[in-house]
Amino acid sequence: MTHISAALRFVLFFAFLTAPVFAQDVRLTSRDGGVAIEGRLLDFTGEFFRVDTVYGELTLDGANLVCDGDGCPPAADLVKEYTVSGASAGVKILMPALVEAFAARNGYSVGRDITDEAHFSYQLTEGEAEAIVARFVFRVSNSGEGFADLLARETDMAVMFREITPAEEGLAEGAGLGALSEISLSRIIALDALVPVVSPRNRIDGIGLSQLAEVYAGRIRNWVELSGADGAITLHLREQTSGLSQAFKRRVMDTNGLSLSENIVRHQSNAALVDAVAADPNALGLTAYSATGGARTVPVVGACGLRSVASVRTIKTEDYPLTAPYFIYTPKQRVPRVIREFRKYVQSPAAQLVVRRAGLVDQATARITIDQQGERLLRAILAAGLETRLDELQRMGAVFRNAERLTLTFRFQDGSAELDAQSRSNIALLSEAIRRDAFAGKTLSFLGFSDGRGSAVENRTLSERRAEAVVTALRSTLGAGDLSRLSIKTLGFGEALPMACDEDNWGQSVNRRVEVWQN
Repeated sequence: MTHISAALRFVLFFAFLTAPVFAQDVRLTSRDGGVAIEGRLLDFTGEFFRVDTVYGELTLDGANLVCDGDGCPPAADLVKEYTVSGASAGVKILMPALVEAFAARNGYSVGRDITDEAHFSYQLTEGEAEAIVARFVFRVSNSGEGFADLLARETDMAVMFREITPAEEGLAEGAGLGALSEISLSRIIALDALVPVVSPRNRIDGIGLSQLAEVYAGRIRNWVELSGADGAITLHLREQTSGLSQAFKRRVMDTNGLSLSENIVRHQSNAALVDAVAADPNALGLTAYSATGGARTVPVVGACGLRSVASVRTIKTEDYPLTAPYFIYTPKQRVPRVIREFRKYVQSPAAQLVVRRAGLVDQATARITIDQQGERLLRAILAAGLETRLDELQRMGAVFRNAERLTLTFRFQDGSAELDAQSRSNIALLSEAIRRDAFAGKTLSFLGFSDGRGSAVENRTLSERRAEAVVTALRSTLGAGDLSRLSIKTLGFGEALPMACDEDNWGQSVNRRVEVWQN
């Protein structure tokens, strides 16, 4: 009996030492003073209060509550730090701009604390007492390190200038972060593109993606081989862990079965890269569309001679072959209301103006009138083969008449019926616009197109199925009721309107698409 009592005393003593030192009366008041709850504080998780009250045991979100009383946790414990890590332009420029805009929109004051160029934080405060409601901690690095921070649970949000790989997604699931490719855990927040650049003194007027791969593999070494002036090509690229380098390797080098040359000058920033390229007439670099500086952008040319130039419009529509969105990845976790509201704001139409001001391409839906598309319609007529009949072109023209093309275009992963990442984001954007009644009383026509391989009849059938697949995905996201205020049509035109050369793999990929037209 004595032995049992001693053991019991030990257990009770240990429980006393390890239990939260709360269990005292507190008063929790909403920041507007409208609601007050009194009771005994049982626990505080850093996000939620658990309180024993006259109403029973309550769990309350602490984001918008002020705690008074001796039992309140220390003030520092009430502030949720939210860490953002990853791609330089996304973390250093875009995300802080979004935090500032969010704060202004919600009446918070912002204070900035700078440790160095790569480490700084923002504090959001409110009221005369300047109560801290959230602290955003920023770590500027690159896409690879941002994902590594996420995997190590050292960041709450990874900003990446590329999509995660299947291997990375498997690592994340294994670490308990959830399926990061799901729309609830990932989102495109801005658009950009990979663009080849040269010195303004270099007059080369285009380069093919296969040529670009051969140059960076060291197989093409002189500008003469690219119809340029005689001179040995010097190669420039970002560091290996940058999203830009990783995206280029996967989308251009790997696709062509080539490895990067060892004779490449690596740079820690796009600014350093473009400065070096601009100063050397024999240099070739790859940078972001948003960071071309004093260098000159080179159009991408297909095997049949069709040129693709990076622009806001061609990046939004993915008609440019090397579009590169900025992704945010967030693990499955509970976060305070102010953080949830910030993440919701980042995905809202109001944030798109901030994206534009930050120098990136926003995702706001734009309309392209028929008179702005003369070149591509002429291309369709000139490229039409024997199987593309005049009546088919006339059928397509009848749909285009009095209609506008939206910049929301849907494309599919290579060799798959699955939508690519930008298209999945476009489904979410279109769904949100429909919920806002942006197309009430309108007709949206989903027009499917294919590459030129196979027969015209088969391609037309295939393109119709692609258009139907996009509408099915839209219905799945929305629910049938939300489509009742507009009309939906699906049509297939097969190979009738090529955007690029079918001789190239990337050209075939660009041609396989579903456009959205409104009238």
